[in-house]
Amino acid sequence: MAFGVEELRVLRRALALALHPGHASAEDVQDCFRLAESLDEAMCEGARLRAFLVADLGRYRAALPGTAAGYLALLEEVLGAGYRPAPDDLAALRALRGNPVAATLLERCRTLAEQDVRARFAQGARKVPAPAVPSARTRLLALAGGAGEPGAAERAEEPAKPEPEPAPEPAPTPGERPAPDAPKRPVPTPGEVFPRRKPAEPRQLAAG
Repeated sequence: MAFGVEELRVLRRALALALHPGHASAEDVQDCFRLAESLDEAMCEGARLRAFLVADLGRYRAALPGTAAGYLALLEEVLGAGYRPAPDDLAALRALRGNPVAATLLERCRTLAEQDVRARFAQGARKVPAPAVPSARTRLLALAGGAGEPGAAERAEEPAKPEPEPAPEPAPTPGERPAPDAPKRPVPTPGEVFPRRKPAEPRQLAAG
C-alpha cells in the first residue's frame, strides 16, 4: 500500500493530533475522516486483488509442471501480498526443488508455515482454561428445615447421641416379701349379667 504526498501530509497531522489532543480544528478532523475512508477503500481493494491472485495461483498449480515459471512468479507475488502458503504449495515446491527459484521459495514457505503453526499453538494455549480446583465436598443430608437452616451442617456432622437405656428395677431387699399382686376381678357370667325373669302368675277371673 502506497501513500501519496497529500495522504502523507494528512497522516502526519493525524499523528500529531494523537500526541497532542485538543488542538484539532474542524478542517483537521475532516481530513482525518477522509484519510480513514481512503484507507478502508485501499484495504478492500487489496483484499479483492489478493483473492484474484490466489485463484489464479490455484490454476497455475493445477497445470504443473508445464506452468512452473508462471507459478513461481505468481507465488512470489501473492506471498508479498500477505498470502500464507498452503500444503499444496509446499508439495509443488518440493517437486520443483531442482529449480533454484523453487528451492528459495520452498525455504521461505517453510518458514512461514512454521510461524503459522507456532502462532496457532500459542493461541490454543491461551484459550485452554486452567483446571479448576474442586471445592471441598460436604455431606448431603436430609434435615428438617432444609439446607438453609442455620447450624444444620454443624449438627449433621456431630455424631448421633445414643438413647438412654431404661433404668433397671431395684432388686428386692433380702427378707422382704414382694408386694402381692392386686386381686383380679372375676369375670361375670351371662346369668349374672342377664338374670332370668320369673314367670308371671296367672290372674284369677272373678266368678260370675
